[in-house]
Amino acid sequence: MGRIRFASLAALLAFACGHAVPSTASSVQDAPLEASFDWFEYEGADPADAKYTPGPGQFRNPVLQGFHPDPSVVRVGDDYYLVNSTFGWFPGIPVFHSRDLVNWTQIGNAIDRVDQLDFGRHDLVNGVFAPAIEHHDGTFYIVNTCFPSCGGNYVITAKDPAGPWSDPAWLPDLAGGIDPSLFFDDDGRAWIVNNDLPEGGRERYPGHRAIWLQEFDARALRTIGPRRVLLDGGVVPAEKPEYVEGPHLFRKDGWYYLTAAEGGTGEMHQQVVLRSRVVTGPYVAWSGNPVLTQRDLPRDRPLPVTSAGHADFVRTADGDWWAVFLGNRPYPPAGGHYVNTGRETFLMPVRWEDGWPRITAPGERIPWVLDAPALPAGSAPVPTSGSFAIRIGFEGRQLPLDWITVRNPREQWHRLDGGALHLRARAVGLGERDNPSFLARRQQHQAAMASTSMRFVPRRDGDIAGLAAFQNEDFWYLLALTLEDGAPAVVLDRRDGRRKDEPGTGTRLASAPLPAAAIGQPLYLRIRARGAKYDFEYATSEGQWKPLARGIDGTLLSTSVAGGFTGAVFGLHAATAPP
Repeated sequence: MGRIRFASLAALLAFACGHAVPSTASSVQDAPLEASFDWFEYEGADPADAKYTPGPGQFRNPVLQGFHPDPSVVRVGDDYYLVNSTFGWFPGIPVFHSRDLVNWTQIGNAIDRVDQLDFGRHDLVNGVFAPAIEHHDGTFYIVNTCFPSCGGNYVITAKDPAGPWSDPAWLPDLAGGIDPSLFFDDDGRAWIVNNDLPEGGRERYPGHRAIWLQEFDARALRTIGPRRVLLDGGVVPAEKPEYVEGPHLFRKDGWYYLTAAEGGTGEMHQQVVLRSRVVTGPYVAWSGNPVLTQRDLPRDRPLPVTSAGHADFVRTADGDWWAVFLGNRPYPPAGGHYVNTGRETFLMPVRWEDGWPRITAPGERIPWVLDAPALPAGSAPVPTSGSFAIRIGFEGRQLPLDWITVRNPREQWHRLDGGALHLRARAVGLGERDNPSFLARRQQHQAAMASTSMRFVPRRDGDIAGLAAFQNEDFWYLLALTLEDGAPAVVLDRRDGRRKDEPGTGTRLASAPLPAAAIGQPLYLRIRARGAKYDFEYATSEGQWKPLARGIDGTLLSTSVAGGFTGAVFGLHAATAPP
C-alpha cells in the first residue's frame, strides 16, 4: 500500500480528520472533544530597543529573533536564502528569503512531510542539527544531520527553495559526525566537511573533535573517495578546545578558507578560520583567531550578546562580505546566563585583514544597531526583529509557516474551520515524549506577551485546554481551563524537570473557579514574560483581565535550567484526562 505524503504541517493537519460525525443516536460524549481558538496575539519588546534605535540605512540585531540557531546562508543572483536548526520540532528547517540580508521572510520548511525524517520519542534536544544550504547549477542542496538515532547524515534537494524538498539521501560514509556542509569548487567538484571524532575514534580529552573532508558526487548524491582530517581539535590543540564544529569551506583570491566554531555552544563559543592553497589541505590557522567571539568581554556588561559563533559567510554581488551567526541575549539576574529566547541569528559585515576575514576584533562587542548592507532595502510581511505585535485570526486554510509542533504528528488532530483553530483533545500531555495536540510560536523577546480566546467544554476532571509557555517536555507552564471535582476552573500547572517526584502532568500552582455559565463561552488567556518573571492572567469578558499568578519563575524556561539548544515557545494545547 502506498504511503500518504503531506506537503506541509498544514497539509497534514488539514487532511481528513477521520472523525466520525455523530449520528442523531450518538451522544455528545461520543463526539471528539475539541478546544477552539478564535485568535492568537503575540507582542514583544526588549530593553535594547529603547536604547538603540536604527537610523536611516541601519538595521537592528538580531535579524531573526527567537529560536533560530545555526544559520546557514547562500546567495543566488540577487536573492539570499537562509536555514536554521529545529531539533525535535516539526516541521523542521525553516527556509527564509531576503533581498537585503536584513529583512527575512519564511517561504517554507525543508522537512515538512512526516515520512522525511522520524524524530521518534527522543528529547526535543535531538533531531535536526545545523543544516547547511548551498546552490549549484539550478539545484538547491541542504546537508544535515538527524541525531542521534533517526538516520545520521543526509542531503535533500529542491529546484525551488520554498519546496518541495526531496526525501533524504543518506550519507553513511560520514559516520557518526554532525554539522555537514557542502562546497562546490570552481572546477565543478563538490566537497563535504563535517565534525566527527578524531582519527582512531578516541578523544584525547572530553569534547575532542575533528573536521573531516570528503568528496561528494552531486548527481548521485553520495560521498566518494577517502575521508581526511583537516583540523584536529581546534586551532590551538594545546588548549584542548571543545567541540570544533559547524565547518564551512569557501574560496577567495586563490585561497580555500575553512571556518568553524569551537569552545562549545555556551559563553566560550568562538569562530576560527584557517586557509590553504589546496582544498585537501594542509590548512594553516590565522594568528589573529578568533574571528568572532564575545568570550573576552566582562560577564557583567550591560545588555550583553553572548555565545557568538557558528558563522556562515556570504558575498554580495558587489563583492562585500557578510556573516550570519548565532548568539544569545541573556537577561538578569546578574551572575546567571538565563536565555529563554534561544540562540538567535545575527548579521555583521566581514572585514578583510591581510587576506584573512574578521567579524569582531578582540574586545569588540556585537553591535545592536549597525549600517545595513549596500543592497536595495527590503521588507518582510511578518517582522522578525525589534519591537512588534502580530495577530493571527485563523481565517485561512493553512497555519502560518512559523507554527510548529513537538515531533512528528502521527494522526490528524487539528483543523481550521469557521475562522477558528480547533484542537482535538487526546490523552497525550505536554510532559510526554510524544506528539501532543500542541501548536506553538517562538518567544522572540525578553518582554513578551501571548494571548488567545478559547472555547472549550471539558467533560471530566483532567480534560484540559489552554495556553502554554513551553521549553521542552520537562519544563513548561500551562494556563488552562479544566474541571476540578466536576466544577470549571482556570488553572496554572507547572512541570519542573528538576523535581524528580513531580508527575508528567505537572504540579498545580494556582486555580480559580469559573461560573458554570462560562463553559463553552470565550475564555481569554494571557501570559506575560518579563525576563525572569512570568505573569498568568485570564478573563471571561474581553479586556477584563484578572491575575491568576504573577511573578512566577521564568528561569524555568531558560536553557540554563532546562538544558538543550532550543528556545521557549507560546502554544495552544488540548488534552483529555489520562485513561
